[in-house]
Amino acid sequence: MLRRTFVSTGPFAAQALSGALWRAAGPGRGGSGPREDPHGPLEPPDSHGMALPAGFSGRVVARSGHRVGGLRWHASPHGGACFPDGEGWIYVSNSDVPVLGGASAIRFARDGEVRDAYRILSGADFNRGGGATPWRTWLSCESSGRGRIFECDPYGVRAATPRLAMGRFRHQAAVCDPERYVVYLTEDEEDGCLYRFRPLDWGALIEGRLEVLCGGPGPVVWRPVPSPAALFTPARGQVPGAARFVRADGCHYANGVLAFATADGRIWSYDAEEERLDVVDATRGGLPEINMMTPEGGAGPLLRLIGQGTPEITGPAFSPDGRRLYFSVPRPAEGGVTYEVTGPFRP
Repeated sequence: MLRRTFVSTGPFAAQALSGALWRAAGPGRGGSGPREDPHGPLEPPDSHGMALPAGFSGRVVARSGHRVGGLRWHASPHGGACFPDGEGWIYVSNSDVPVLGGASAIRFARDGEVRDAYRILSGADFNRGGGATPWRTWLSCESSGRGRIFECDPYGVRAATPRLAMGRFRHQAAVCDPERYVVYLTEDEEDGCLYRFRPLDWGALIEGRLEVLCGGPGPVVWRPVPSPAALFTPARGQVPGAARFVRADGCHYANGVLAFATADGRIWSYDAEEERLDVVDATRGGLPEINMMTPEGGAGPLLRLIGQGTPEITGPAFSPDGRRLYFSVPRPAEGGVTYEVTGPFRP
C-alpha cells in the first residue's frame, strides 16, 4: 500500500519522510502541487491536541518513563518503523539520548492492543534516524560525531550488531534500494553528505564499499570513501567534490527515486536510473503537522498538533496493513509521547 507523507515542524519544510512514500518525487514525476485535503478538512483538536479529519481518532500508545507492555518506555523517541508479526505487527522506536540511547519495540495484536514491549538495542548514543531493511531488520543510526549504525532485530531474538563498514559519522537516516542492492545514508551535519553503501552480499551488511555523492544539482557520480571508519578524518572530508547538504534528515526510496529532506526547507530527489539530483519544490511551513501527498502531486494535512508550540514530530510509520499510523513527539523536557492514529486512510 502506497503512503506518501512528509512532516512539517515550525519554519522548516520537511523534517522526516517515512512509510512507503515518494513514488513520484522526481522532476516531472510529482513534487509540489496544490494544497488540498486528501481525507477532508481537519476537525477541532482532540484531548491530545491532535486535529484530524472526520472518522479519524488518536490515542497515546506510550509515554517516556511510563510502562507499556512491561517495559519502561525510553526518553526522546525518534525514528521508527513497523514490521509484520503474524496477525499483528511491531513498532520500533529509537531513543535520542546520550549513552542510554538505543531502540525499543512494541508488539501489537491483530486488534491493535499492546501484547508486550522490549529493548532491541541498549547503550548506544543519540539514536535519531534509521531505516528498515527488506530482510526485516532495523538500522538504528547514531547521530553523534563518530556515530555507528546498529543492525537490530525488531523481534527481539538476535543481539544488535554494529555495522562499521557503513561508516562512522553523524548518521541520520538509512534506506534500502533493493533494485541496485545499496543502502542510502544521510548525514546530520551543516555540511553533511549523502552516501550509499554497497554490501558485498545483499542481506549481509558486514562488508562492502561506502561511496559519497559528488556533483549536482543535475548529473552526479558516486566516489568511494577511502576510510569510512577513520578516527581523525571525517568521511565527509575525504573526497573532493562531495555534494554538501544542510543537516539532511529523513529519506525514502521507491521506484527508482530517493527523496530526502534537509533543514534548509528543501526536499531533494535523486533519480537512481538517470543518476541525477534535483530539488523538489515541496516546501511547507507553519504548525507541526503530518501531510500526505496525492498521486496527482497535491498535498494536504492529515494531522496537525494544536496548542503544543512547535514540537518535532518523529518516527511516522504505517502498520503493515496501512490502517494505523504511529509517530512520536520527543518533548525533551517531558520525555516524549508515542501516538497512534486510526481511520479510513486513503489508498
